[in-house]
Amino acid sequence: MEKLDTILFYSLEKAIKSYRQFAQRNMMTNGFDLTIDQWLVLKAVSDNPDWTQQEIAEAAFKDFASVTRIVEILVKKQYLTRAIHSNDRRRFNLSPTDKAIAKLQAMQPITERNRKQALDGISKEEVAHLHKYLTKIIENCKS
Repeated sequence: MEKLDTILFYSLEKAIKSYRQFAQRNMMTNGFDLTIDQWLVLKAVSDNPDWTQQEIAEAAFKDFASVTRIVEILVKKQYLTRAIHSNDRRRFNLSPTDKAIAKLQAMQPITERNRKQALDGISKEEVAHLHKYLTKIIENCKS
C-alpha cells in the first residue's frame, strides 16, 4: 500500500498549505490585517471590477457563501464598497476603496518576497516546467 508522502497530490496539497501558512504568517508579522483569502477576493475585485461574486468565488477557489462572508468583512474593514447593480437588483457592484488599493500596493513587496523565498533553489526553467505540468493537470481534470 502506498504511503502518503509518495503520492504526488498529497505533496502538492502539503506544499500549497505550507505556502499559505508561511505567507499568512509573514503578512501578519508585517502588520497587515488581511487573510490570504481576503487578499484573494480583494485582488480579484481590484483586477476584475465587472466580475460577479460567482466569478470571484471561482477565481478564489471558494464557494459563493464563503465569498459573501469575505465581502462582508472587507466592506466592514472599508476595503470594498458595495452598491446594487443597475440592471440586476440581485447583484452587487463591488469596488475597491482607495484604502484597499494602497493596502494591496503595500503588500506587494512582501508577496514578492514570499514567492521568492518559496521558490529558492528552483530555476526559472523549472518553474516554467512546473507551471506547464500544473496547467496540464488542471486541463485533465476539467469535465
